[in-house]
Amino acid sequence: MKSGYLIFISIFIFSGCKQHETMERNPLSNQSSSSVTSLSEERLLPYPETRKDDVTDVYFGTEVPDPYRWLEDDLSDETAEWVVAQNEVTFHYLEQIPFRNQIRDRLTEQWNYERVSAPSKNGDYYYFYQNDGLQNHSVVFRRSSPDSEPEVFLDPNTFSEDGTTSLAGLSFSKDGSLAAYAISEGGSDWRKVIIIDAQSLEQVGDTLTNIKFSGISWHNNDGFYYSSYELPDGSQLSAMTDQHKLYYHKIGTPQHEDRLVFGGSETPRRYISGGVSEDQRFLIISAAISTTGNELYVKDLHAKDSHIIPIVSDFENTHNVVDTKGDYLYIRTNLNAQNYRLARAHISSPGSEYWEDVIPETGHVLNASTGGGSIFANYLVDVHTEIKQFHFDGNLIRDVELPGIGTAGGFSAKSDETKLYYSFTSFNYPSTIYEYDIKTGESTRYWNPDIDFEPEDYVTEQVFFDSIDGTKIPMFITYKKGLQMDGTNPTYLYAYGGFNVSLRPSFSIARLIWLENGGIYAQPNIRGGGEYGRSWHVAGIRKNKQNVFDDFIASADYLIENGYTSSEKLAIAGGSNGGLLVGAVMNQRPDLAAVAFPAVGVLDMLRYHTFTAGAGWAYDYGTAEENEEMFQYLLGYSPVHNVKEGTVYPSVLITTADHDDRVVPAHSFKFAAELQAKHAGHNPVLIRIETRAGHGAGRTTESVISEWTDRYAFAWYLMGINPFAE
Repeated sequence: MKSGYLIFISIFIFSGCKQHETMERNPLSNQSSSSVTSLSEERLLPYPETRKDDVTDVYFGTEVPDPYRWLEDDLSDETAEWVVAQNEVTFHYLEQIPFRNQIRDRLTEQWNYERVSAPSKNGDYYYFYQNDGLQNHSVVFRRSSPDSEPEVFLDPNTFSEDGTTSLAGLSFSKDGSLAAYAISEGGSDWRKVIIIDAQSLEQVGDTLTNIKFSGISWHNNDGFYYSSYELPDGSQLSAMTDQHKLYYHKIGTPQHEDRLVFGGSETPRRYISGGVSEDQRFLIISAAISTTGNELYVKDLHAKDSHIIPIVSDFENTHNVVDTKGDYLYIRTNLNAQNYRLARAHISSPGSEYWEDVIPETGHVLNASTGGGSIFANYLVDVHTEIKQFHFDGNLIRDVELPGIGTAGGFSAKSDETKLYYSFTSFNYPSTIYEYDIKTGESTRYWNPDIDFEPEDYVTEQVFFDSIDGTKIPMFITYKKGLQMDGTNPTYLYAYGGFNVSLRPSFSIARLIWLENGGIYAQPNIRGGGEYGRSWHVAGIRKNKQNVFDDFIASADYLIENGYTSSEKLAIAGGSNGGLLVGAVMNQRPDLAAVAFPAVGVLDMLRYHTFTAGAGWAYDYGTAEENEEMFQYLLGYSPVHNVKEGTVYPSVLITTADHDDRVVPAHSFKFAAELQAKHAGHNPVLIRIETRAGHGAGRTTESVISEWTDRYAFAWYLMGINPFAE
């Protein structure tokens, strides 16, 4: 399929460090920044007072206080005042770190390089994205031929004065004459869609509103399919219904006349997507009740009065139609295949009992795409990419030679194309675009960034360590050549561990400043992810969730025991589900690290499912209401509920955003309030709340640089390091 949508769990994979010296003083205290004070000493920072209410929930006879429930009301003046007060304390602290501006200057300098995407042909033009370096958003350009002078097609930097409105999707009609693009305002997951004439750039019809978790999939040039929910009453952070709906919008008609295609009260599903096959014959519908597993349906758009036919009618496995050819659908599935296989189904009998394998399951996780009449199998082999090219009958054409060990993506093109473009990256290999000749298998470098970076100056190694239960866990470790493993190196340990998400090798410009100043970046591939298929994912969900925390703790212990770093020089980090990871590990092992960065985290495990899309995460987490055993398990690790009075926690910088309508900021607000009330010692516990921003996607370059500046300043300072000391 060349259309439809994906629901992405946003991940912050950046991190990223020279000779260093110990700092002498904390800027807001006479205490040494690395000292631990006794419990009797006065708290270091004047945290804002956070009111406690007498709110208690009862689960299976157990009373659970929730004193900061009022912080869930994002529309209240009191919550707004609390946000302002917390930011005042946080930024007052950060502004006094003496080398903070030097970090910002260096990051800005490194960030200032041109970035270009691979081109794609739509109608008479080749379209691509380009950023001159420090633009807040990449600009969409087009050219009439690969060598002609480009012209601006869409410039998201002009969408709003403050830069917080971003381009969130772009899709062209079959002949390329029309384009529909989605925008996000203030980082929200809610979208607006605007249709324009691709030649004149004039808007066609009204702006569509209140669209969420949706792609834009055209049927010829007449209209397109999209998905959305009813807008919640009151706050947009309120819980959504389980009635995601697929609509068809006919060009030139008002949105209220859009036709409901699937979903609603008769077929309530939490996530629904619709995509039209490249030949415009089939509408493929995916319907799910959680983030794992989905039903699959098909409608023959060429057959008059055809009905929507079920292909798979259970939610136990995951399936997606990769492409169609004649009367056949090509389906990637993990039905009877832990690591996925590619099967073929005939439209006359599409049920799974009639499927035949085109590419059988192997020992490695399979993804698949198509282009130029070939199938490209993308295998994840110990967390790096291997590509094989197949005929549609399943016969191997060749193994595709890649530039090295790393991550490749983008092996997709229209069926009549003779070339496609793919990207390749690794920890010390900036993302580079290659042109691939589909017939000969020859790769030619199409574009590479001009960065002040020497890959040969850095080393990436992959190690396998034992988790607490003996499971072998892979981890990538990147650092500057010649670094002494004497336990003194500042180390940034990042992981995720959930939702079948695989953390792959990638280059990050944000990470470079950390590495060049003698830092180590470590990325373990812990359970809960998708690196080794379904069994690896399931080993880190629900009542197996402790495996995820154990794996992360074991990765830190490995780094310490093998001399890479020490607890005093270790920062642990994760975002979203990874924020939960950091919060839980902080509670279970407060001595493990010097610094903790829980970002946009899922931190209240008893109430996460009552906010926005949270109910859809129950496959991974379970809910407190389903039974007493699940409630007790969640209560046992929920970060908000396991902060202990009088414990010396690491220095903490919580990050969130006031417009995050995926993992609502109340999670972070309540966790910060608990930590500030109960934490002992002088390690700062701060929360950095970005305004007019969401879960991460579509942020301005300026805001991203600012956050990384504060992360690195905080980490180095609390480790007692000045990276810019002579």
